[in-house]
Amino acid sequence: MCGIVGYIGKRDVAPLLLEGLQRLEYRGYDSAGIVITSPKAAGLRMVKAKGRVRDLESRVPKRFAGTTGIAHTRWATHGVPSDENAHPHLDTEGKVAVVHNGIIDNATELRAKLIADGIEFLSETDTEVLVHLIARSEAETLEEKVREALRHVEGTYGLAVMHADFSDRIVVARNGSPVVLGIGEKEMFVASDIAALVSHTRQIVTLEDGEMATLKADDFRTYTTEGSRTTATPTTVEWEAESYDMGGHDTYMHKEISEQAEAVDRVLRGRIDDRFSTVHLGGLNLDAREARGIRRVKILGCGTSYHAGMIGAQLIEELARIPADAEPASEFRYRNPVVDPDTLYVAVSQSGETYDVLAAVQELKRKGARVLGVVNVVGSAIAREADGGMYVHAGPEVCVVSTKCFTNTVVAFALLALHLGRIRDLSVADGKRLIAGLRKLPDQIAEILEGEAEIKKLAEEYAGAQSMMFIGRVRGYPVALEASLKLKEISYIHAEAYPASELKHGPLALIEPALPTVAIVPDDDLLEKNRAALEEIKARSGRILAVAHREQEKADHTIVVPKNETELDPILLGIPLQLFAYHTALAMGRDIDKPRNLAKSVTVE
Repeated sequence: MCGIVGYIGKRDVAPLLLEGLQRLEYRGYDSAGIVITSPKAAGLRMVKAKGRVRDLESRVPKRFAGTTGIAHTRWATHGVPSDENAHPHLDTEGKVAVVHNGIIDNATELRAKLIADGIEFLSETDTEVLVHLIARSEAETLEEKVREALRHVEGTYGLAVMHADFSDRIVVARNGSPVVLGIGEKEMFVASDIAALVSHTRQIVTLEDGEMATLKADDFRTYTTEGSRTTATPTTVEWEAESYDMGGHDTYMHKEISEQAEAVDRVLRGRIDDRFSTVHLGGLNLDAREARGIRRVKILGCGTSYHAGMIGAQLIEELARIPADAEPASEFRYRNPVVDPDTLYVAVSQSGETYDVLAAVQELKRKGARVLGVVNVVGSAIAREADGGMYVHAGPEVCVVSTKCFTNTVVAFALLALHLGRIRDLSVADGKRLIAGLRKLPDQIAEILEGEAEIKKLAEEYAGAQSMMFIGRVRGYPVALEASLKLKEISYIHAEAYPASELKHGPLALIEPALPTVAIVPDDDLLEKNRAALEEIKARSGRILAVAHREQEKADHTIVVPKNETELDPILLGIPLQLFAYHTALAMGRDIDKPRNLAKSVTVE
């Protein structure tokens, strides 16, 4: 992995591909490459570079003309970041070029067979196996060559292939890693993400797993890896190209944090039903009788989505009185879980393409489970595989680390919990109370963001820490986990999150003046118990930064957050800590939008 972009048409291809790669930089990568040709060209021309797209661009010759090409930003899986390991990869004769996202599970076995047959490998990557398999095929068409090669492959892939002898086409295929076609006027595009396409076309086709496509300048066709034709109907992308611009901010992360009031308003819009003190969620495809039959809710996600799911599980238990819990999707499918027909499974993913979550959904569907999707990207794989679900309508999120999508996902879970609660035993009065709280969120978020200057000062004061502890209790614990993750992701400061009640069971051994603690202290029925935890830390000379609804006497500093309904408070408590992580990383000179070693959409295991 990480980013693919391709074009076939009449325009000069290199500038288009480089622009597409720049729009995919947010996904995280360590090297980049481009290969081009044209009907009049003799063979393929390729340039690759370790580093950023600008490093690649500096190596592209002035005379590098072509009308067909594919390009890639790589996030290392097999082999270190290097020029040699960067995509595209060519075969020995320089006729076949491949860019690939995913992992070939049996690459070691295939590589050994190819080496035994005299093939010399130029890289450490699993992708190069695909190149040689395609090049060695004796099939008459490029489509057949690719199809034949894929029969030998086990694993995941989103790939694009060019061949010097078939310069009028690009062949693409998908299995577990996204591939999107862009339909233009006598030109065609392909990418792993619509971000690379929206400045040129808003008509897209998303390939399904097990599907391939052939792109020509004036046409495209889709078919299965077995060769059967499939029907592909283009859809219109709702996001404009401007949605992917920084809009006057220094970083995408700052832009996306600042967009949260508007984003939350968007996820609420059109969904509140004042007449019955509930919400409309027609996309669930779950009627009242079916909802009342749910005996348990299991939420599956990874990273930030898992943390949002933890808050969601608490909301569902509290408001709907249905037992609920969240679990990392990456662990769920490997422990041979009991799949209960009375359990509602909810899959959470910003991109809707997270491989671990998608694979869990597919396993659940195979076992007859009902699965809902909570995703941001319309038409994504999880949205298509699920029985129903909710779009969180956060808008494009470009920074590798998630902020506004996390917030909108938690709000979406609040809507789901309210919906299920009102079908069951939640009173009209509580429904009205929560709806009033939801409506207050955008203004309260805006109020928090107005305090950015003070949060920046605090971040600069704490930026010298080598490690930090985050604590919270019940509703505050998932907030602490997410805040800890944000700090780790972009500042590279080691951080741990613990339930506040667990401090005395071991972590107190770490407390000293050099280890600051960030404490989530909401005004709820556990306020005094949280204050007792602050006392324990202070007694051991620990520094404390509290996030609370009022000043905390035992804290060295307090970020005061507006109070909402108790159930909804976690939505607000996490937002100042997004700013805290941002300004800590800024003070340390980090590359905030593209943190090291990370990718935006994790489409490998």
